[in-house]
Amino acid sequence: MQLSSLTAVSSVDGRYAGRTAGLREIFSEYGLIRYRVIVEIRWFRALADCDDFPQVPTLSESANAYLEGLLENFGPEGAKRVKAIEATTNHDVKAVEYYLQECFGGHEELQTLSAFLHFACTSEDINNLAYALMMADARRQVFQPAFADLAGSLKSMAGEYAGLPMLSRTHGQTASPTTLGKEFSNVLARLQRQAGLLEQQPILGKINGAVGNFNAHMTACPQVDWPKFAREFVESLGLEWNPWTTQIEPHDWMAESFHTLSRYNTVLIDLCRDIWAYISIGYFSQKTIAGEVGSSTMPHKVNPIDFENAEGNLGVANALFGHLASKLPVSRWQRDLSDSTVLRTIGTAAGHSVIAYASLLKGLGKLQVNAAKLAADLDNSWEILAEPIQTVMRLYGIENAYEQLKALTRGKAINAQLLAEFVQTLDIPAKVKQQLLDLTPAGYTGNAAEMARRLGR
Repeated sequence: MQLSSLTAVSSVDGRYAGRTAGLREIFSEYGLIRYRVIVEIRWFRALADCDDFPQVPTLSESANAYLEGLLENFGPEGAKRVKAIEATTNHDVKAVEYYLQECFGGHEELQTLSAFLHFACTSEDINNLAYALMMADARRQVFQPAFADLAGSLKSMAGEYAGLPMLSRTHGQTASPTTLGKEFSNVLARLQRQAGLLEQQPILGKINGAVGNFNAHMTACPQVDWPKFAREFVESLGLEWNPWTTQIEPHDWMAESFHTLSRYNTVLIDLCRDIWAYISIGYFSQKTIAGEVGSSTMPHKVNPIDFENAEGNLGVANALFGHLASKLPVSRWQRDLSDSTVLRTIGTAAGHSVIAYASLLKGLGKLQVNAAKLAADLDNSWEILAEPIQTVMRLYGIENAYEQLKALTRGKAINAQLLAEFVQTLDIPAKVKQQLLDLTPAGYTGNAAEMARRLGR
């Protein structure tokens, strides 16, 4: 059966292929091969530029242009050739080296130097840098734009609804009011913190040989300051140098990245569940789209499917991120290959995240606030003013303030008149008493509006 979006095993490349198409150049097998080609060619050029390594002379303009052409023109056909070579070598990185040797055969000067491809490198020297470049591009091209889109939507809603009062629910019970905008700003602040941590996350790399000690390098070419040379090379790729490694860069920075992404996604799961519940009680309705069906049997339904889809995909992504973060920093002795297959699931985790972000954005765009329902719930919840009344009573030394309000309100239907009659009995200054009499559930929101506007600007 021919592979297509209908026959793909994974929903990332199947049902949701349209949402994940932008990930293919980064996370696909082709993408990994392309990053390996980049590292191999950059390493070769670094050797040619090293004055202490005369075995590879400074390259001519023609040779440098040819190498740049190999990078710029590398595409799926080149990757197919690498995979054909791998079918014989049964080694993915060696196949890249052999592929580049073939390419060097097309240039007389480079052909004579092809033995210096992959010089003194172990496969993991290439792989760790390839994955580091992959993650750097994913952060810049995938996650940061998606985070910006979500932040923009939440910021807009925080500003628009900054002053719209809403009944809170702690433990599922009526509680001191907030504003709808403040609730969106709470989420936005949490997401911004995690997005900032991901942006600041160091991405490390190494290129120090079979077990991390430059053994072969120093034996063959002791005149080169290999630690300095390797550091400069890694930093030239836009990465941070890690000198403390075995054969593998230990992936701790990857675990940190995946934990951050998982926390970001967890905040969104929290948001999805809250909005789902608010839709359920009528605080939000959803814009209807002609032709869409909410239920195969109940015509009236407009399901919160976007938030349910987002929650499900975020959960799958976090399961993968969790395994990546717990497994990748663990290796038997100086190296085993258990990380190789696991690393290939990074794109799947990113894919489920991106699918979720798109669903969530779509859902947020369909929300319509039912201001009348919010106001009605507040007006039916005068018991929430027991909190400010008993707090003022304490301030003025009235004994058993909490217990008095507990006896008055707990488990009872409370209205404005009942509270007003109670307040009238209090021995407190007239001005303070009037402030309590003027208080309404909708007006009891503290600094919620101010806080929402602070992030909603």
